Amino acid sequence: MSELSGLYALWEREFRIFLRERSRIVSSAINPLLWLFVFGGGLGSQVSVGNLNYQTFIYPGVVVMTVLFSSIFYGAYVVWDKRLDFLKEVLVAPISRVTIFLGKVLGGVTDGLIQATILLLFAPIFGITYGLNLTLVYAFLFILVIGLVSVGLVIGSMMESPEGFGLIISFVNFPLFFLSGALYPLSNLPTWLTIFTAANPVSYGVDAIRALMLGTHTFGIFVDFVVLLMFALLMIAIGSLAFKRMKL
Repeated sequence: MSELSGLYALWEREFRIFLRERSRIVSSAINPLLWLFVFGGGLGSQVSVGNLNYQTFIYPGVVVMTVLFSSIFYGAYVVWDKRLDFLKEVLVAPISRVTIFLGKVLGGVTDGLIQATILLLFAPIFGITYGLNLTLVYAFLFILVIGLVSVGLVIGSMMESPEGFGLIISFVNFPLFFLSGALYPLSNLPTWLTIFTAANPVSYGVDAIRALMLGTHTFGIFVDFVVLLMFALLMIAIGSLAFKRMKL
């Protein structure tokens, strides 16, 4: 088996698993819409951001929230694969652990982008039109999801139980989400909070998607691209090393 064939086989397996789990597909649409209609509608009746309706303002952030939660949680499949001894079967194949890691990453990226696509179909309800920016939206989501899936896989490679993984993920997901500016503008924040938001890679994903959808940004689209690309490459490197050292 060549490395490329192994990569494709791993991606196909992850993709088929996603298609079989219809509950994930349904929840990927319902949960973000609840945020938009319930949280956004409730708070939006009292709050606006500039000349934007609050629901419209948080829509890009909820899109990023969708891929954030699904991508990092994807690392749980590594834990289950170790529990079911699937990884042992994969490791005896004539492919490197880096290829195994990249196959997992591609599977997670595919899942994340499908879930994002479901939510993006509802954009006109919130008065958002993409035009030619849709390609760029997917490009930035693709880079962001690569980094986030890699984070989940790194954590999963170090965990032995799903319960332990879930506990760690709760300490990772929520700070990344709430410090990203998904639910509020980053301008006029206290200095101490600005430091955390600037160090959060998800902030640049939210900023880029919001700039492409609404034309408003904090860091600038070029800065967003550079930071997200560096984040993705760094996490690929760390993830490849983590899989090489992973013990079953």
